[in-house]
Amino acid sequence: MMRICPSRRRQRSGFTLIELVIVVAIIAILAGALMLEAGRRIRVARRTRALQDMRTLEVALDSYAADNGSPPTTQQGLAALVTKPTSAPVPSNWNGPYLKKRSAVPRDPWGIEYLYRFPPEENPDAESYDLICYGADRKPGGDDDDADITNFSEE
Repeated sequence: MMRICPSRRRQRSGFTLIELVIVVAIIAILAGALMLEAGRRIRVARRTRALQDMRTLEVALDSYAADNGSPPTTQQGLAALVTKPTSAPVPSNWNGPYLKKRSAVPRDPWGIEYLYRFPPEENPDAESYDLICYGADRKPGGDDDDADITNFSEE
């Protein structure tokens, strides 16, 4: 009969608990870093989209003004770019819709309507209009993601 030497243990294959914990910790750190970067990219993308929307609205408002002599009033709002206003002053040369998407005026990336005013209250160019997006906090003022985006300030 053959004896097995007690000093020779069977070789086990696999990972120890410590090795698994280290691997899980490394994966968690990498996932956290990825999520932070993704969040930053989303914030930048929202601000970029708001700027692009505002440029589109500016072109549409300028076309409306070229056809009708002035931009729509605050009461008529941005909806005047999609459907002909029926409130005074009713545009005589409305040639819209002035937005490519004819169904509705776009909302800002945070789901709020862009603030529009004519005549302007804040725009130093009295011949123009106020077009404002309040940013992530949806309140006037703010910094970074909460900063306002307007058609009358340098961005």
